[in-house]
Amino acid sequence: MRKILFITTRNPYSGRLSGDVIRSLKIINLLKKKYYLDIICLEKEKINNQERSLITFNQPNLILKFIYCLVSLLRLNPVQFGLFYSGEMKRYVENFANNYDYLFFYHIRSSQYLPKNFYGKTIIEMGDLYSDNYFQTFKYLNFFNPLKYVYYFESLLVKRIENQIFENFDKIVLFSKKEIEKVKKKFKNKIFKIEESVEKISKKFFFSKKNFRILFVGNLNYLPNLLACRDFITQIFPKIKPDLPKVKFTVIGSVSKFKKNLLSKLPDVEIIGSKKDLSKYIKNSICGLANLKIATGMQGKVLTYMSYGLPVISSEKVSQNFGLSVLSFKNNSDLIKKINDLKKNKVLSNRLSKKSLQLSKQLIWSKVSRKYYKLLDFNK
Repeated sequence: MRKILFITTRNPYSGRLSGDVIRSLKIINLLKKKYYLDIICLEKEKINNQERSLITFNQPNLILKFIYCLVSLLRLNPVQFGLFYSGEMKRYVENFANNYDYLFFYHIRSSQYLPKNFYGKTIIEMGDLYSDNYFQTFKYLNFFNPLKYVYYFESLLVKRIENQIFENFDKIVLFSKKEIEKVKKKFKNKIFKIEESVEKISKKFFFSKKNFRILFVGNLNYLPNLLACRDFITQIFPKIKPDLPKVKFTVIGSVSKFKKNLLSKLPDVEIIGSKKDLSKYIKNSICGLANLKIATGMQGKVLTYMSYGLPVISSEKVSQNFGLSVLSFKNNSDLIKKINDLKKNKVLSNRLSKKSLQLSKQLIWSKVSRKYYKLLDFNK
């Protein structure tokens, strides 16, 4: 039985309702069925977990994190490397890597733990090209916002690391065809496409002219999601209310108290926080919204909506990976029109709901997950 060391920076057993944590645990549970698997990660605090194959390392305190971030910048590495660095974890990988046939790195920030002298095979799941995401954020932010320049510099550093990953790793997992098209031709033979997926399909959406909710699912501590919600609340929602006075904008996902208070000032804006089951919110929704102006790869929120049969309205950047399965808008006026159309047009709404379910069936985890076994069946 081949042996794998799975290297991630966040504890996959933490129970966090975060897309990267949830996916990492699904991959781990899948690989354990066929391979001997050990997992190493950082964690903020001890978690009650009986998983014997999990080896954890304490996250450094704030002072050490600050020092590591400075060191990362001096080495022309991304700031996120410093935020997720552990000397103890680095030494462990260096010392024990050659006990394994594969090293499986999860997320770009885990690539800093790649040992110098490893004789097996190396795999990294990048998912999306984050340098592009950061550069989009730089272009979007206001000239006077200091974060604009932080994101620009970070995009350059992340791009440098991405290029190193394409050079140094045997296989790189990306989620979407559009992301793969951005990679240099000489690295294409290293790229392996494994799409985002849904765990299960449960049709909960049914058209009714009484449906009143516009639903947004996403972590509001992630800047593109926060900006998308802010823009909708300030620029779109007030213009919808005169025609649809009973409509509510409901946001579900992790959020700090400050951001929740900031976004909840308007009536009929609900910032709910994380929820495992969305069924009761789906049942009276008009659509799922993915109005991101900063987006790369396949948006997990779109697949979440689709798994419930909910029609989706998305920005053109998001729709690139979903084609005619979503309703794409070009500008604010077009977005308002399409929300009204879905609210009133049963034929359109049901057609999109059917397409949502059809695509979900193609991307269900039980099918997508098989690709990981193919990924691990290659010669160096």
